[in-house]
Amino acid sequence: MAKVAADCRATGDRLGLALPVDAAALRESGAEWLTRAFHAMGSLPAGNRVAEITRCEGFAGGGTGTKALLSVRYAQPGEGLEQDLFVKFSRNFADPEMDRARFHMGPEVRFAALSRQPGFPVAVPACMFADFHMESGTGLLVTQRIAFGQGGIERQYGKCMDHEMPEPLAHYRALVRTLARLAGSHKGGRLPADVAQEFPFSLAQALERDRLPYTPQQVANRVARYAAFAEELPQLLPAAIRTPAFVAQLAEGAALFQRHEDAIKRFLHARADFIALCHWNANSDNAWYWPDAAGELQCGLLDWGSVGQMHVAMTLWGCLSSAESWLWRDHVDELLALFVAEYAGAGGPVLPVAELKTHLLLYAAMMGLCWLMDAPPRIRREVPGRAQCRGPLDPPITASETARVQLQMMSNFLSFWQAEGLNRVLRELIEN
Repeated sequence: MAKVAADCRATGDRLGLALPVDAAALRESGAEWLTRAFHAMGSLPAGNRVAEITRCEGFAGGGTGTKALLSVRYAQPGEGLEQDLFVKFSRNFADPEMDRARFHMGPEVRFAALSRQPGFPVAVPACMFADFHMESGTGLLVTQRIAFGQGGIERQYGKCMDHEMPEPLAHYRALVRTLARLAGSHKGGRLPADVAQEFPFSLAQALERDRLPYTPQQVANRVARYAAFAEELPQLLPAAIRTPAFVAQLAEGAALFQRHEDAIKRFLHARADFIALCHWNANSDNAWYWPDAAGELQCGLLDWGSVGQMHVAMTLWGCLSSAESWLWRDHVDELLALFVAEYAGAGGPVLPVAELKTHLLLYAAMMGLCWLMDAPPRIRREVPGRAQCRGPLDPPITASETARVQLQMMSNFLSFWQAEGLNRVLRELIEN
């Protein structure tokens, strides 16, 4: 496949500046361009300027465009002027597959501008510049670089590596409170009035999103493939989801879900109380954490790609999908009650906890059937020596982000399915 032309240029839709598309282009644009960009954004006073770029180091990482570590010197240093910055480009010219995901940055750029409002309800990296060219999908985001491991901020944690995190439950409480505070602030009218215009909710798009991409036979084939994986590698899975009885339930439930997918999605989106402005992917690695004056853990959120109005169960799945199985087993009810309390406390409606749990169960099944039934072959490809692994946290698995994430998230969605009796819930929903 041919590479995208690296000389592509675009002008931002909001601020009208030509957008550097990678670290080399940003270095070439220089301190003068950054000065104009920060002035246009309102993040640098008019009488000040960026005097020098002292570092601009590009790298590839994440699932979309390239990144850069940027450091600058201001003519007049001052409070609120971040010198160490993080840059996200929407484009990735070396990888056409990742470059196709460039449109994820559009909502993130709009959200970064929104987060500059005084009194914003959640902590977000301070935005110095954000703009996007919708036609080409070319965007640029320049924010504060979070100083992990410094000044009271905890070190950064890896995705699905919660076993290395001190007090994981405290971290998930902080995440859930923060997610609920943003969503509740939106529902309570505590965000600017143009949020609905900037982040519109489309029921038609919600009904089409995350649609099962398989035929009934392909769904059955994936269940059979999972059954073979569970028989071959039982040590990698919780006992309850590797039995023949559960595999039979999975086959029946997956077929039911596919046949009634439209009705399930209409049920999920029938009440506006459950739809709010939400972070889409708040796994524990997409945050930074610090203790407040009372010693309670707080967090800010990173990686706002695809932020928008969505079902609050989606933001909860996006957060909890990377947690360890014990947290789902022992604390999911507590965390849902915490979300409901914080959501209402921030101005949102009061949601019934039991109803929210049912919606989370259906959302977990939808996301799992769409995106995680191909986990077994992906894990096999990533871990050639899997038969020698004694459990899911063995080094050959944890060393591969793909393997450990696919395994953890697949185990979580299937364990929740089994524990909450999804087949019964589906039958009751369909009959009513």
